Amino acid sequence: MQKFKNKTALITGGTNGMGLATAEEFIKQGGSAIITGRSPETINNALEKLGGNAFGILSNTGNIEDLMKLREEVRKYTENVDVLFVNAGYGKFAPIENVQEEHFDELFNVLVKGPFFTVQQILPLMKKGSSVIFNTSVATDIAMHNFSVYSAAKSAVQSFIKTFAVELTERGIRVNGVSPGHIKTNIFNNTGLTPEQIERAIQDIIPTIPFKRQGEPSEIANVVLFLASEEASYIHGTEIKVDAGISVIR
Repeated sequence: MQKFKNKTALITGGTNGMGLATAEEFIKQGGSAIITGRSPETINNALEKLGGNAFGILSNTGNIEDLMKLREEVRKYTENVDVLFVNAGYGKFAPIENVQEEHFDELFNVLVKGPFFTVQQILPLMKKGSSVIFNTSVATDIAMHNFSVYSAAKSAVQSFIKTFAVELTERGIRVNGVSPGHIKTNIFNNTGLTPEQIERAIQDIIPTIPFKRQGEPSEIANVVLFLASEEASYIHGTEIKVDAGISVIR
């Protein structure tokens, strides 16, 4: 199917996980994808997988200087962005008493400031009928140990869905969000945990998931592309949970 023929998506954090899966599917459905990443190596690796309808931009969503240059960088490839998937981010987790200011500021820069100014900078490239999709988290619905800062930051993004929807309605730009549960991504890579500790944490989580498995990045991508499509033309200011029911089933 060519649902996104002649359309361009900008996907922040598109070098792996949910972002990469979304770029892959968007291209399969006829579109072009611009991805951002924090290192030339990960960008190049992703572009090799994505093929000729993909373009990469070196940009750190936690760096305001990079954010202020993002529109200029995007315009090297397109004058119009039809779909903006605000996806870039990662997690760091600690008990309340162990959280340092650097930890707090890092997550709020990456997960709150980054999404806000990404949308601000790209809006001039978006026309009526385009779509903004935020990536939130099941952490906004479930209280989890060591997640206080991460959950607070993602809750701010959850708020953006509603407030941005109010402001962008008159422009004909729809704003929605996808709330992933436990998905197979590299979310733990910046936590300082060893691979063995990460694997143990994952194995501890799986029994708590109703489906007893982590979700696949493609399962998030499918919902993102639904929200971006004409099939979702009457969906606005909404967050769709893709979490195997963990936020409602105990």
